[in-house]
Amino acid sequence: MAAPATPRPSLILPRASSHSHSQPSADGLTSDRVTASNRRRGDFVFVVNPSGANGRTGKQWKQLLPHLRTRLADQCNICECITSGPSHAIDVTREAIKDGADAVIAVGGDGTLHEVVNGFFWKGSPVRALDRGPDHSTALGLIPLGTGSDFARTFGWTNDPCDTIDRIVRGVKSKLDIGVMEGPNREPHFFVNVADIHLSAKAGYFASMYKRFGNLCYVFGALRAFWGHNNRDMRIKVNGGEWRTVHKVTALCIGNAKYFGGGMKITPTADPFSGNLEVVILKDFKWYDFLLKLHRLYGGTHLSVNGVSSIRVQSIEVAEVTDSGDIFVQSDGEHFGFLPTKFSVLPGVVDFFC
Repeated sequence: MAAPATPRPSLILPRASSHSHSQPSADGLTSDRVTASNRRRGDFVFVVNPSGANGRTGKQWKQLLPHLRTRLADQCNICECITSGPSHAIDVTREAIKDGADAVIAVGGDGTLHEVVNGFFWKGSPVRALDRGPDHSTALGLIPLGTGSDFARTFGWTNDPCDTIDRIVRGVKSKLDIGVMEGPNREPHFFVNVADIHLSAKAGYFASMYKRFGNLCYVFGALRAFWGHNNRDMRIKVNGGEWRTVHKVTALCIGNAKYFGGGMKITPTADPFSGNLEVVILKDFKWYDFLLKLHRLYGGTHLSVNGVSSIRVQSIEVAEVTDSGDIFVQSDGEHFGFLPTKFSVLPGVVDFFC
């Protein structure tokens, strides 16, 4: 006997009244039901990672929520989603878009934003509302409250989340580029900030094990990654051209935006509204090179350093010269897998509150 189909979760939207009491829904959304007339005001879904920054994100969100309601409650229906674990933000974002939300706002760090961005897509294509017509689109927003908010640094935003809410209230949006990466199985995965390969990706993988130490996790991750590290020869293909070999690669970074690793300005000329990705390659770096040149990496002045090159691309494929299957790849600080990987850009595919 076949098991009964699991119903698709739907968003339960809040009433306009600020005096109503919220009830949690089965998929983690906290809100109240609304009439059809209130729904037309527009639904803003706030996807919150309460465990971010060792739980500080959840505490800060609770403190911020009254101000958010004061600023936005007369403009839209506010819907709060508290995520319960990995990939939950992806799922709830897709459901919000299908249900016709006008905006989905990531509340947390780069990891939460990464999941929300991936929720804007399904099997390589943008998710669309089921009953709002072909012209309707859902905007992306960000309230950075997590351990690392490197994407926000690209725009020079302050650390005050009230400033971010003011930007959402103003409603100014720009067409944001999104990066795409495909591994050997060709299944697309999306990134909004920086994807990277080899040493930096390995450091990010280990750093995720030390998140409880805040930004020090990046230091601990780098120390572990250096242990036994060897620079490797790689093959690259730019914009569908011919393959060429790049020798002794230490790290290869693909930037849609500028910063990663807790404030390192690794792809300093990247612009997430340009329709291009910036690729920065570090070649034949030793451990002491990072110590001597760390200030230049953080300041974004390293492009003139020996062994550093930069190109702007619409796509780049990266593979090993000799296959070993052990060269790490990550995106937005999240482990993706191993080479080979193809990276490309979707220009202006998402409206972004900026």
